[in-house]
Amino acid sequence: MSTPPLFDDAFRAQLATLFAWRRDVRHFRTDPLPDETVAALLETMALAPSVGNAQPWRIVRVRSPALREMLAAHVDAAVTVAGAAYDDARGPLYKGLKLHGLREAPLILAVFSDEAPSTGHGLGRATMPEALVYSTVMAVHTLWLAARAQGIGLGWVSILDPAAVAAMLDVPAQWALVGLLCLGLPADPAIEPELQRRGWQAREALHVVDR
Repeated sequence: MSTPPLFDDAFRAQLATLFAWRRDVRHFRTDPLPDETVAALLETMALAPSVGNAQPWRIVRVRSPALREMLAAHVDAAVTVAGAAYDDARGPLYKGLKLHGLREAPLILAVFSDEAPSTGHGLGRATMPEALVYSTVMAVHTLWLAARAQGIGLGWVSILDPAAVAAMLDVPAQWALVGLLCLGLPADPAIEPELQRRGWQAREALHVVDR
């Protein structure tokens, strides 16, 4: 058996700092990310836990400028539609938010979850098939932390039509979109969430219920 590593107080303190600095980034520098850095991040992402060890995450790296612009235009249109719902005091706040970095971020990844993988042999998901998606979300979070540890920001774009994005990227029908991700060096790194800084939503106290 392997000997587990011992994580000391200094490591735990740095880990807590990493968690605190894991921010949803929208403002990116355009500096390219080295291919070896991206490859290492994806290898770390693949260490995420998954139900039945199914490893259902499927990744599309968007390299085509035309596809990138199609995605950006699609999200822009969705942002406009969503903004129409804010006809109250939040309207001006909403208009001031930058909700994606699809044109600036040097790396765009679309992460899908395979809803019928041959891997895992069905273990752990007979009564909770959504555990496949949960596994893919864990992979995204693993990527997020690994990127932040290298000074790389990640922004998760969710104002979109998953079916439309899947059609643009021409993926298999059993792949369900989990996240459209922008990665790159942050233009204005900050430990406080941007939505909190801009007055959209403060951090809530943790809710724990004992039974």
